[in-house]
Amino acid sequence: MDFILMLTRADRTVSDCLRALDAVADAGVRHIGFKDIGVDHATLKELASRIGDLGATSYLEVVSTGREAALDSARAAVDLGVDRLMGGTWVEETLPLLDGSEIAYLPFVGDPIGHPTRLGGTPGKIAADCRRAEAAGCAGVDLLAYRTTGDDPLALVRAARAATAGRLVVAGGITGPAQIEALAAAGADAFTVGSALFDGSVDPNAATLAAQLAPILATTATTGGGH
Repeated sequence: MDFILMLTRADRTVSDCLRALDAVADAGVRHIGFKDIGVDHATLKELASRIGDLGATSYLEVVSTGREAALDSARAAVDLGVDRLMGGTWVEETLPLLDGSEIAYLPFVGDPIGHPTRLGGTPGKIAADCRRAEAAGCAGVDLLAYRTTGDDPLALVRAARAATAGRLVVAGGITGPAQIEALAAAGADAFTVGSALFDGSVDPNAATLAAQLAPILATTATTGGGH
């Protein structure tokens, strides 16, 4: 699996995102993302550029569960020049906004609600959404498995894996190695961690962001993925 470092906390880009990126620049993280709220557009523009300079793949994850704001996020992704756009549920309206760019789109599956976002939807609903996203030409899907309001998170992951050959990214609520190992076994291609790194949940004894990253990177390596 791939590890996507999200420079976010509580579904917002952290205010010191540029400094945070500098702090982990030598860690070898190859996938780095952020949200489109929390800092101004100019800062996001610089952040995306710096991620590219590191040779890493950049991700913008949509925060809004409203149509117009989500489509505005897609437009922002094009302007920022990120590599991948995650989130949002308006697939047929989002994809044309990305025409002419090289941005790969991975929409939310299920029923995302609120902020910070929670996930409604049964395994059957998740699977159906995965099939629709793949048929529409999306590169994969964004599954908020550990933010589910009901079903077993891993049941949702397995349902998604069975329904799509696209890239399956599990985002939100991941705090440590046990979940990462379970996701690998269930068939996820990638996972994100953000808040848990910035609030110290991964390792309460780690004093720096780089130290918080250590167990995540070590576990990722043992699951057969890169950073």
